[in-house]
Amino acid sequence: MARTRLVVIGADAAGMSAASQARKRLGPDELEIVAFERGRATSYSACGIPYWIGGAVASEDQLIARTPEQHRAAGIDLRMRTEVVGIDLGARTVTARSLEDGREVVEPYDALMYATGSVPMRPQAEGFDAPGVYGVQVLDDGEDLIRELDSGRVERVVVVGGGYIGLELAEACQVRGLDVTVVNRSQTPIGTFDPDIGHFIADAVKNMGISLVFGHAATRVEVGPDGRACAVHTEDGQRLPADLVILGLGVRPNVALAEAAGIPLGASGGIAVDNRMRTQADGVWAAGDCVESWHRLSGQRMVVALGTHANKQGRVAGINLGGGYATFPGVIGTAVTKVCDLEVARTGLSEQEAETAGFCFVTASVDSTTRAGYFPGAKPIRVKLIAEKRSGLLLGAQIAGREGAAKRIDVLATAIWNSMSVDEVLGLDLSYAPPFAPVWDPVLIAARKAFEAVEADVRADARAQ
Repeated sequence: MARTRLVVIGADAAGMSAASQARKRLGPDELEIVAFERGRATSYSACGIPYWIGGAVASEDQLIARTPEQHRAAGIDLRMRTEVVGIDLGARTVTARSLEDGREVVEPYDALMYATGSVPMRPQAEGFDAPGVYGVQVLDDGEDLIRELDSGRVERVVVVGGGYIGLELAEACQVRGLDVTVVNRSQTPIGTFDPDIGHFIADAVKNMGISLVFGHAATRVEVGPDGRACAVHTEDGQRLPADLVILGLGVRPNVALAEAAGIPLGASGGIAVDNRMRTQADGVWAAGDCVESWHRLSGQRMVVALGTHANKQGRVAGINLGGGYATFPGVIGTAVTKVCDLEVARTGLSEQEAETAGFCFVTASVDSTTRAGYFPGAKPIRVKLIAEKRSGLLLGAQIAGREGAAKRIDVLATAIWNSMSVDEVLGLDLSYAPPFAPVWDPVLIAARKAFEAVEADVRADARAQ
Protein backbone atom coordinates (compact mmCIF):
# COMPACT_ATOMS: atom_id res chain seq x y z
CA MET A 1 0.00 0.00 0.00
CA ALA A 2 1.36 3.40 -0.99
CA ARG A 3 2.30 5.79 1.79
CA THR A 4 0.48 9.10 2.23
CA ARG A 5 2.84 12.03 1.74
CA LEU A 6 2.42 15.06 3.99
CA VAL A 7 4.37 18.22 3.15
CA VAL A 8 4.66 20.87 5.86
CA ILE A 9 5.54 24.50 5.10
CA GLY A 10 6.99 26.08 8.24
CA ALA A 11 8.67 24.19 11.08
CA ASP A 12 7.70 26.23 14.11
CA ALA A 13 4.79 25.84 16.53
CA ALA A 14 1.85 25.06 14.24
CA GLY A 15 3.71 23.16 11.55
CA MET A 16 5.67 20.85 13.81
CA SER A 17 2.76 20.32 16.20
CA ALA A 18 0.77 19.08 13.19
CA ALA A 19 3.64 16.91 11.95
CA SER A 20 4.27 15.42 15.40
CA GLN A 21 0.60 14.63 16.02
CA ALA A 22 0.22 13.03 12.60
CA ARG A 23 3.35 10.95 13.22
CA LYS A 24 2.00 9.73 16.57
CA ARG A 25 -1.00 8.27 14.79
CA LEU A 26 0.59 6.97 11.62
CA GLY A 27 3.99 5.34 11.45
CA PRO A 28 6.61 5.76 8.69
CA ASP A 29 5.14 2.87 6.72
CA GLU A 30 1.82 4.71 6.47
CA LEU A 31 2.81 8.38 6.41
CA GLU A 32 5.85 10.13 4.95
CA ILE A 33 6.41 13.64 6.30
CA VAL A 34 8.57 16.27 4.60
CA ALA A 35 8.89 19.67 6.28
CA PHE A 36 10.50 22.85 4.96
CA GLU A 37 11.84 25.65 7.15
CA ARG A 38 13.47 28.79 5.76
CA GLY A 39 15.12 29.69 9.09
CA ARG A 40 17.80 27.95 11.11
CA ALA A 41 15.72 26.86 14.12
CA THR A 42 12.54 24.91 14.78
CA SER A 43 9.88 24.86 17.48
CA TYR A 44 11.03 27.99 19.30
CA SER A 45 9.33 30.65 21.40
CA ALA A 46 9.04 33.84 19.37
CA CYS A 47 7.34 35.44 22.39
CA GLY A 48 10.60 35.04 24.31
CA ILE A 49 12.72 37.00 21.83
CA PRO A 50 12.31 40.42 23.56
CA TYR A 51 13.48 38.86 26.85
CA TRP A 52 16.51 37.38 25.09
CA ILE A 53 17.30 40.81 23.63
CA GLY A 54 16.93 42.39 27.08
CA GLY A 55 19.14 39.80 28.77
CA ALA A 56 16.54 38.08 30.96
CA VAL A 57 17.02 34.97 28.78
CA ALA A 58 20.70 34.11 28.47
CA SER A 59 20.76 32.48 25.05
CA GLU A 60 18.57 31.56 22.11
CA ASP A 61 19.02 27.87 22.97
CA GLN A 62 16.70 28.40 25.94
CA LEU A 63 13.94 29.46 23.54
CA ILE A 64 14.11 26.29 21.44
CA ALA A 65 11.73 23.54 22.54
CA ARG A 66 12.78 20.93 19.97
CA THR A 67 15.74 20.92 17.60
CA PRO A 68 15.81 19.81 13.96
CA GLU A 69 17.73 16.70 15.04
CA GLN A 70 14.97 15.74 17.47
CA HIS A 71 12.31 16.11 14.77
CA ARG A 72 14.35 14.02 12.37
CA ALA A 73 14.78 11.34 15.03
CA ALA A 74 10.97 11.20 15.18
CA GLY A 75 10.82 10.28 11.50
CA ILE A 76 10.27 13.69 9.91
CA ASP A 77 12.31 14.61 6.83
CA LEU A 78 13.11 18.18 7.89
CA ARG A 79 14.89 20.44 5.41
CA MET A 80 16.28 23.57 6.99
CA ARG A 81 17.19 26.85 5.28
CA THR A 82 14.82 25.90 2.49
CA GLU A 83 11.99 28.18 1.41
CA VAL A 84 8.86 27.06 -0.39
CA VAL A 85 8.41 29.51 -3.26
CA GLY A 86 5.43 28.04 -5.07
CA ILE A 87 2.40 25.78 -4.64
CA ASP A 88 0.63 24.07 -7.53
CA LEU A 89 -2.77 22.99 -6.23
CA GLY A 90 -3.69 21.18 -9.44
CA ALA A 91 -0.51 19.11 -9.64
CA ARG A 92 -0.30 18.82 -5.82
CA THR A 93 3.31 19.90 -5.72
CA VAL A 94 5.41 22.53 -3.98
CA THR A 95 8.57 24.16 -5.29
CA ALA A 96 11.26 24.73 -2.68
CA ARG A 97 14.52 26.68 -2.98
CA SER A 98 17.64 26.21 -0.88
CA LEU A 99 18.73 29.49 0.71
CA GLU A 100 22.28 28.15 0.81
CA ASP A 101 22.92 27.33 -2.86
CA GLY A 102 19.74 28.43 -4.67
CA ARG A 103 18.88 24.97 -6.00
CA GLU A 104 15.18 24.23 -6.45
CA VAL A 105 13.27 20.99 -6.04
CA VAL A 106 9.66 20.10 -6.81
CA GLU A 107 8.03 17.88 -4.20
CA PRO A 108 4.65 16.14 -4.55
CA TYR A 109 2.16 15.94 -1.71
CA ASP A 110 -1.04 14.10 -0.87
CA ALA A 111 -1.75 16.51 1.99
CA LEU A 112 -0.26 19.96 2.54
CA MET A 113 0.14 21.70 5.91
CA TYR A 114 0.51 25.49 5.52
CA ALA A 115 2.06 27.03 8.64
CA THR A 116 4.04 30.07 7.53
CA GLY A 117 3.24 32.22 10.58
CA SER A 118 3.28 36.00 10.38
CA VAL A 119 5.55 38.85 9.33
CA PRO A 120 6.13 42.22 11.04
CA MET A 121 4.00 45.07 9.78
CA ARG A 122 6.12 47.62 7.95
CA PRO A 123 4.64 50.98 6.84
CA GLN A 124 4.72 51.69 3.13
CA ALA A 125 6.37 55.04 3.70
CA GLU A 126 9.73 56.67 3.10
CA GLY A 127 12.70 55.14 4.89
CA PHE A 128 10.99 52.24 6.65
CA ASP A 129 12.96 49.75 4.55
CA ALA A 130 16.31 51.44 5.20
CA PRO A 131 19.25 49.76 6.98
CA GLY A 132 18.96 50.31 10.70
CA VAL A 133 15.20 49.63 10.74
CA TYR A 134 14.40 46.29 12.37
CA GLY A 135 11.32 44.14 12.58
CA VAL A 136 11.50 41.31 15.10
CA GLN A 137 9.61 38.09 14.41
CA VAL A 138 11.99 35.14 14.19
CA LEU A 139 15.21 34.11 15.94
CA ASP A 140 17.31 35.44 13.07
CA ASP A 141 15.72 38.88 13.61
CA GLY A 142 16.58 38.71 17.31
CA GLU A 143 20.16 37.74 16.58
CA ASP A 144 20.55 40.60 14.07
CA LEU A 145 19.16 43.12 16.56
CA ILE A 146 21.37 41.89 19.42
CA ARG A 147 24.42 42.15 17.16
CA GLU A 148 23.46 45.76 16.34
CA LEU A 149 22.81 46.66 19.97
CA ASP A 150 26.16 45.14 20.97
CA SER A 151 28.03 47.08 18.28
CA GLY A 152 28.63 50.11 20.49
CA ARG A 153 27.22 52.57 17.97
CA VAL A 154 23.66 52.60 19.31
CA GLU A 155 22.65 55.11 22.00
CA ARG A 156 19.19 56.26 20.88
CA VAL A 157 16.41 53.88 19.88
CA VAL A 158 12.99 54.82 18.51
CA VAL A 159 10.32 52.13 18.66
CA VAL A 160 7.45 52.69 16.22
CA GLY A 161 4.28 51.19 17.70
CA GLY A 162 3.04 50.86 21.27
CA GLY A 163 1.52 47.38 21.18
CA TYR A 164 2.68 44.32 23.11
CA ILE A 165 5.82 43.71 21.07
CA GLY A 166 6.69 47.40 20.81
CA LEU A 167 6.63 47.93 24.57
CA GLU A 168 8.45 44.67 25.28
CA LEU A 169 11.23 45.66 22.87
CA ALA A 170 11.33 49.19 24.29
CA GLU A 171 11.89 47.75 27.75
CA ALA A 172 14.54 45.35 26.40
CA CYS A 173 16.49 48.30 25.01
CA GLN A 174 15.98 50.47 28.08
CA VAL A 175 17.41 47.85 30.47
CA ARG A 176 20.51 47.90 28.26
CA GLY A 177 20.94 51.55 29.23
CA LEU A 178 19.79 53.05 25.95
CA ASP A 179 17.72 56.19 25.39
CA VAL A 180 14.35 54.88 24.17
CA THR A 181 11.34 56.67 22.67
CA VAL A 182 8.07 54.98 21.69
CA VAL A 183 5.92 56.52 18.95
CA ASN A 184 2.28 55.43 18.86
CA ARG A 185 -0.63 56.58 16.69
CA SER A 186 -3.25 56.29 19.45
CA GLN A 187 -3.33 58.12 22.77
CA THR A 188 -2.77 55.00 24.89
CA PRO A 189 -0.70 51.84 24.31
CA ILE A 190 -1.91 48.33 23.45
CA GLY A 191 -5.15 49.11 21.66
CA THR A 192 -6.96 45.98 22.88
CA PHE A 193 -7.10 47.57 26.35
CA ASP A 194 -9.63 50.27 27.16
CA PRO A 195 -8.12 53.75 27.61
CA ASP A 196 -8.56 53.79 31.40
CA ILE A 197 -6.35 50.70 31.73
CA GLY A 198 -4.11 52.00 28.94
CA HIS A 199 -3.19 55.01 31.10
CA PHE A 200 -1.86 52.64 33.79
CA ILE A 201 0.37 51.05 31.16
CA ALA A 202 1.58 54.40 29.82
CA ASP A 203 2.45 55.61 33.34
CA ALA A 204 4.48 52.46 34.04
CA VAL A 205 6.45 52.93 30.82
CA LYS A 206 7.14 56.60 31.57
CA ASN A 207 8.18 55.80 35.14
CA MET A 208 10.89 53.52 33.74
CA GLY A 209 12.38 56.46 31.86
CA ILE A 210 11.06 55.63 28.39
CA SER A 211 9.81 58.65 26.43
CA LEU A 212 6.36 58.42 24.87
CA VAL A 213 5.13 60.27 21.79
CA PHE A 214 1.48 59.25 21.68
CA GLY A 215 -1.39 60.42 19.51
CA HIS A 216 0.81 61.01 16.48
CA ALA A 217 1.86 58.41 13.92
CA ALA A 218 5.36 58.07 12.51
CA THR A 219 5.31 59.34 8.92
CA ARG A 220 8.82 58.64 7.65
CA VAL A 221 12.29 57.49 8.60
CA GLU A 222 15.08 59.92 7.77
CA VAL A 223 18.20 58.38 6.27
CA GLY A 224 21.66 59.81 6.97
CA PRO A 225 24.66 60.23 4.65
CA ASP A 226 25.76 56.66 5.47
CA GLY A 227 22.45 55.29 4.14
CA ARG A 228 21.21 54.23 7.59
CA ALA A 229 18.18 55.40 9.53
CA CYS A 230 19.02 58.46 11.63
CA ALA A 231 15.65 59.87 12.75
CA VAL A 232 11.91 59.26 12.82
CA HIS A 233 9.48 62.01 11.82
CA THR A 234 5.92 62.21 13.19
CA GLU A 235 2.76 63.66 11.72
CA ASP A 236 2.83 66.61 14.15
CA GLY A 237 6.27 67.66 12.88
CA GLN A 238 8.57 66.16 15.51
CA ARG A 239 11.99 64.84 14.52
CA LEU A 240 13.21 62.08 16.83
CA PRO A 241 16.92 61.27 16.39
CA ALA A 242 17.68 57.55 16.29
CA ASP A 243 20.70 55.33 15.88
CA LEU A 244 18.31 52.42 15.42
CA VAL A 245 14.58 52.07 14.67
CA ILE A 246 12.52 49.08 15.80
CA LEU A 247 9.10 48.28 14.37
CA GLY A 248 6.57 47.34 17.02
CA LEU A 249 3.43 47.71 14.93
CA GLY A 250 2.36 44.12 15.31
CA VAL A 251 2.28 41.42 12.65
CA ARG A 252 0.18 40.35 9.70
CA PRO A 253 -0.48 36.81 8.48
CA ASN A 254 2.14 35.50 6.08
CA VAL A 255 -0.23 34.50 3.29
CA ALA A 256 1.49 35.70 0.11
CA LEU A 257 2.36 32.15 -0.96
CA ALA A 258 -1.16 30.91 -0.27
CA GLU A 259 -2.76 33.84 -2.07
CA ALA A 260 -0.56 33.32 -5.13
CA ALA A 261 -1.54 29.63 -5.21
CA GLY A 262 -5.26 30.39 -4.98
CA ILE A 263 -5.86 29.21 -1.41
CA PRO A 264 -8.84 31.35 -0.28
CA LEU A 265 -8.41 33.96 2.44
CA GLY A 266 -11.04 35.11 4.89
CA ALA A 267 -12.35 38.61 5.52
CA SER A 268 -9.75 39.12 8.25
CA GLY A 269 -6.86 38.60 5.84
CA GLY A 270 -5.91 35.23 7.27
CA ILE A 271 -6.41 31.91 5.52
CA ALA A 272 -10.01 30.72 5.79
CA VAL A 273 -10.21 27.40 7.65
CA ASP A 274 -13.00 25.30 9.12
CA ASN A 275 -13.02 24.06 12.70
CA ARG A 276 -10.84 21.08 11.74
CA MET A 277 -8.23 23.48 10.25
CA ARG A 278 -9.00 22.55 6.64
CA THR A 279 -8.71 25.29 4.03
CA GLN A 280 -11.08 25.60 1.08
CA ALA A 281 -8.39 24.10 -1.20
CA ASP A 282 -8.55 20.33 -1.56
CA GLY A 283 -5.96 18.55 0.55
CA VAL A 284 -4.59 21.74 2.15
CA TRP A 285 -4.65 22.40 5.89
CA ALA A 286 -3.43 25.51 7.74
CA ALA A 287 -2.78 26.64 11.29
CA GLY A 288 -1.07 29.31 13.37
CA ASP A 289 -0.57 33.03 12.85
CA CYS A 290 -1.45 32.77 9.14
CA VAL A 291 -5.07 31.63 9.68
CA GLU A 292 -8.19 33.34 10.94
CA SER A 293 -10.02 32.17 14.06
CA TRP A 294 -13.59 32.45 15.28
CA HIS A 295 -14.21 34.68 18.31
CA ARG A 296 -16.61 32.90 20.63
CA LEU A 297 -18.26 36.10 21.89
CA SER A 298 -18.41 38.45 18.92
CA GLY A 299 -18.80 35.76 16.28
CA GLN A 300 -16.25 37.61 14.15
CA ARG A 301 -13.40 36.07 12.21
CA MET A 302 -10.04 37.45 13.33
CA VAL A 303 -6.32 36.77 13.18
CA VAL A 304 -4.74 36.17 16.59
CA ALA A 305 -0.95 35.73 16.52
CA LEU A 306 -0.18 33.74 19.67
CA GLY A 307 1.92 30.65 20.21
CA THR A 308 -0.79 29.11 22.38
CA HIS A 309 -3.28 29.09 19.51
CA ALA A 310 -0.65 28.01 16.98
CA ASN A 311 0.22 24.93 19.02
CA LYS A 312 -3.43 24.04 19.62
CA GLN A 313 -4.40 24.53 15.98
CA GLY A 314 -1.41 22.52 14.82
CA ARG A 315 -2.39 19.73 17.18
CA VAL A 316 -5.94 19.71 15.81
CA ALA A 317 -4.70 19.61 12.21
CA GLY A 318 -2.25 16.83 13.01
CA ILE A 319 -4.87 14.67 14.69
CA ASN A 320 -7.12 15.01 11.66
CA LEU A 321 -4.26 14.40 9.24
CA GLY A 322 -3.46 11.25 11.18
CA GLY A 323 -6.96 9.88 10.74
CA GLY A 324 -8.46 11.09 14.03
CA TYR A 325 -11.03 13.77 14.72
CA ALA A 326 -10.49 17.08 16.51
CA THR A 327 -11.80 20.63 16.27
CA PHE A 328 -10.47 24.04 17.30
CA PRO A 329 -13.12 25.71 19.48
CA GLY A 330 -12.28 29.37 18.84
CA VAL A 331 -10.69 32.20 20.79
CA ILE A 332 -11.74 34.84 23.30
CA GLY A 333 -8.74 37.16 23.04
CA THR A 334 -6.91 36.28 26.26
CA ALA A 335 -3.47 37.91 26.49
CA VAL A 336 -0.99 38.81 29.21
CA THR A 337 2.31 40.66 29.35
CA LYS A 338 4.64 42.51 31.68
CA VAL A 339 5.45 46.11 30.88
CA CYS A 340 8.34 47.22 33.07
CA ASP A 341 7.12 46.42 36.60
CA LEU A 342 3.44 46.43 35.59
CA GLU A 343 1.58 43.23 34.76
CA VAL A 344 -1.35 43.62 32.37
CA ALA A 345 -3.85 41.09 31.09
CA ARG A 346 -7.13 40.98 29.20
CA THR A 347 -9.72 38.53 27.96
CA GLY A 348 -13.00 38.67 26.10
CA LEU A 349 -14.17 41.97 24.61
CA SER A 350 -13.07 45.53 25.27
CA GLU A 351 -15.74 48.24 25.45
CA GLN A 352 -15.18 49.13 21.79
CA GLU A 353 -15.28 45.49 20.72
CA ALA A 354 -18.44 44.84 22.72
CA GLU A 355 -20.12 47.86 21.15
CA THR A 356 -19.05 46.79 17.65
CA ALA A 357 -20.44 43.31 18.31
CA GLY A 358 -23.83 44.84 19.21
CA PHE A 359 -23.85 44.29 22.98
CA CYS A 360 -25.35 46.71 25.48
CA PHE A 361 -23.24 46.54 28.62
CA VAL A 362 -22.22 47.97 31.98
CA THR A 363 -18.71 48.20 33.41
CA ALA A 364 -17.20 47.98 36.88
CA SER A 365 -13.65 48.72 38.02
CA VAL A 366 -12.08 48.11 41.44
CA ASP A 367 -8.73 48.93 43.01
CA SER A 368 -7.44 46.44 45.53
CA THR A 369 -4.26 44.57 46.50
CA THR A 370 -2.73 41.31 45.35
CA ARG A 371 -2.44 40.04 48.96
CA ALA A 372 -4.13 40.94 52.21
CA GLY A 373 -3.45 44.64 52.65
CA TYR A 374 -1.58 44.09 55.92
CA PHE A 375 0.63 41.31 54.53
CA PRO A 376 4.19 42.18 53.41
CA GLY A 377 4.53 42.42 49.65
CA ALA A 378 0.92 43.38 48.92
CA LYS A 379 0.83 45.21 45.59
CA PRO A 380 -1.87 47.34 43.92
CA ILE A 381 -4.19 45.79 41.34
CA ARG A 382 -7.04 47.14 39.24
CA VAL A 383 -9.68 44.81 37.80
CA LYS A 384 -12.21 45.96 35.21
CA LEU A 385 -15.18 43.86 34.08
CA ILE A 386 -17.63 44.34 31.22
CA ALA A 387 -21.02 42.65 31.57
CA GLU A 388 -24.06 42.46 29.31
CA LYS A 389 -27.11 44.41 30.44
CA ARG A 390 -30.02 42.34 31.76
CA SER A 391 -28.28 38.95 31.65
CA GLY A 392 -25.10 39.96 33.45
CA LEU A 393 -23.12 37.75 31.05
CA LEU A 394 -19.42 38.43 31.54
CA LEU A 395 -18.16 39.86 28.24
CA GLY A 396 -14.67 41.06 29.04
CA ALA A 397 -12.07 41.63 31.73
CA GLN A 398 -8.88 43.64 32.05
CA ILE A 399 -6.29 43.66 34.83
CA ALA A 400 -3.37 45.96 35.60
CA GLY A 401 -1.19 45.64 38.66
CA ARG A 402 2.12 44.70 40.14
CA GLU A 403 3.54 41.26 40.89
CA GLY A 404 0.83 38.65 41.41
CA ALA A 405 -1.88 40.52 39.48
CA ALA A 406 -2.02 39.34 35.89
CA LYS A 407 -2.57 35.59 36.13
CA ARG A 408 -5.92 36.22 37.81
CA ILE A 409 -7.12 36.78 34.25
CA ASP A 410 -7.26 33.00 33.82
CA VAL A 411 -10.18 32.75 36.26
CA LEU A 412 -12.07 35.32 34.22
CA ALA A 413 -11.12 33.72 30.90
CA THR A 414 -12.52 30.42 32.19
CA ALA A 415 -15.72 32.17 33.23
CA ILE A 416 -16.13 33.81 29.82
CA TRP A 417 -15.34 30.54 28.02
CA ASN A 418 -18.16 28.87 29.94
CA SER A 419 -20.66 31.74 29.45
CA MET A 420 -20.89 32.64 33.12
CA SER A 421 -22.64 35.70 34.47
CA VAL A 422 -20.97 38.08 36.90
CA ASP A 423 -23.34 36.77 39.59
CA GLU A 424 -21.99 33.27 39.00
CA VAL A 425 -18.40 34.58 39.11
CA LEU A 426 -19.21 36.25 42.43
CA GLY A 427 -20.17 32.85 43.83
CA LEU A 428 -16.94 31.10 42.81
CA ASP A 429 -15.08 29.31 45.59
CA LEU A 430 -11.68 30.96 45.06
CA SER A 431 -8.75 30.25 47.34
CA TYR A 432 -7.86 32.58 50.20
CA ALA A 433 -4.86 33.05 52.46
CA PRO A 434 -3.23 36.40 53.33
CA PRO A 435 0.00 35.71 51.35
CA PHE A 436 -2.03 35.19 48.17
CA ALA A 437 -5.17 37.36 48.27
CA PRO A 438 -7.39 39.56 50.43
CA VAL A 439 -10.38 37.79 52.00
CA TRP A 440 -12.38 39.20 49.08
CA ASP A 441 -10.23 38.54 46.02
CA PRO A 442 -10.15 41.49 43.59
CA VAL A 443 -11.86 39.25 40.99
CA LEU A 444 -14.79 38.71 43.37
CA ILE A 445 -14.99 42.38 44.34
CA ALA A 446 -15.14 43.36 40.67
CA ALA A 447 -17.81 40.71 40.00
CA ARG A 448 -19.88 42.06 42.90
CA LYS A 449 -19.65 45.61 41.59
CA ALA A 450 -20.51 44.48 38.08
CA PHE A 451 -23.54 42.58 39.39
CA GLU A 452 -24.65 45.69 41.27
CA ALA A 453 -24.26 47.72 38.04
CA VAL A 454 -26.43 45.21 36.16
CA GLU A 455 -29.12 45.40 38.88
CA ALA A 456 -28.98 49.21 38.98
CA ASP A 457 -29.46 49.36 35.21
CA VAL A 458 -32.50 47.06 35.42
CA ARG A 459 -34.03 49.21 38.17
CA ALA A 460 -33.39 52.39 36.20
CA ASP A 461 -35.14 50.95 33.15
CA ALA A 462 -38.07 49.81 35.27
CA ARG A 463 -38.50 53.33 36.69
CA ALA A 464 -38.27 54.83 33.18
CA GLN A 465 -41.18 52.64 32.06
